[in-house]
Amino acid sequence: MNKKKILCLVAHRKGRSPGQRFRIEQHIPYLEQQGFEFTFSNIISEKDDQIFYKKGNFLRKFVIFRKSIKTRNEDLKRIRDFDAVFIYREALMHGSVKIEKKIVKSGVPFILDFDDSIWLMDVSSGNKALRWMKRPLKTAEIINMSTVTVTGNKYLHSYAAQYGKDVRIIPTTINTDSFQPTKKTTADNKICIGWTGSSTTLKHFQLALPVLKKIQKKYTDTISIKLIADVPHKCDELNYEFVKWNPDTEAADVNSMDIGIMPLPDDDWSKGKCGFKGLQYMSFEIPTIMSPVGVNTEIIEDGVNGFFATDENEWIEKLSLLIESNELRKKLGKAGRQTVVEKYSTEANKQKWLQVFKDATEKR
Repeated sequence: MNKKKILCLVAHRKGRSPGQRFRIEQHIPYLEQQGFEFTFSNIISEKDDQIFYKKGNFLRKFVIFRKSIKTRNEDLKRIRDFDAVFIYREALMHGSVKIEKKIVKSGVPFILDFDDSIWLMDVSSGNKALRWMKRPLKTAEIINMSTVTVTGNKYLHSYAAQYGKDVRIIPTTINTDSFQPTKKTTADNKICIGWTGSSTTLKHFQLALPVLKKIQKKYTDTISIKLIADVPHKCDELNYEFVKWNPDTEAADVNSMDIGIMPLPDDDWSKGKCGFKGLQYMSFEIPTIMSPVGVNTEIIEDGVNGFFATDENEWIEKLSLLIESNELRKKLGKAGRQTVVEKYSTEANKQKWLQVFKDATEKR
């Protein structure tokens, strides 16, 4: 059987970006079994990564941008060797859509996938001075050019449907065979409240700081707090354990939590989030508290498979209930995992991805 060849245009090397990993990379083994072959082309190397998200270094960042254009031009030279192109978010990390236009001109169909409100301006703290290079509204142009557009939730779909001819929803998924709950054991028997994320989402962890400070004071000898991220967060008033994110230990690190939190501001960017953090917790049977924003309202049924908390008082109330009741933690945790298995697992959604690639390659 001749395999259908797919060129994946992504920002990061494989395994580096959570969005990239859980939107496309984890589905590759199944899709390969179904007759597809994938080639990845990334524009930020491991070495570049050490520079790109830090403040300053403008000359070196300019070199990275120039190199990214060269990489994409090389991709264009071989574009007709492929049956379709998959683009995660955008081909280049600035305002140009020249690469996407040339893909269309080549006659090779392309799939666009995104899981954030990328038509809005959102820049990492290390690159705020370079925000002038971004042109978020180019997203509409890319959607309009794409053969198929895949979005992570209804909110993103409603935006994309204004511009795309074939727009579909596939949620960000969890491999529930790999993400399995294990018995939690801690030396001090404390109940661990945890948050996991990255340098770009630490601002959301900060939303929980006033609550966590009060909870820590209320349950001094009962709880511990864990932060899993690529960089630590400086907060002298909060006693917490920082665990550097590592793909090899990610499952075990998250699994060690007893309660997972996902605070979000109620804004347009957050409405585009795909709830992945909460889904991770839930897959491990970790009772989860989320802000009722965007897709979170579809994932959680309050009091059945998790909790919602809107203001500081609700956060303290819901955390207190879970801290004080092992039975409640188990009940919500098991219901949460069942939700993930049925609706948000790779197994439950793999056929949707297969159909996307089949439909796109048939357009060639």
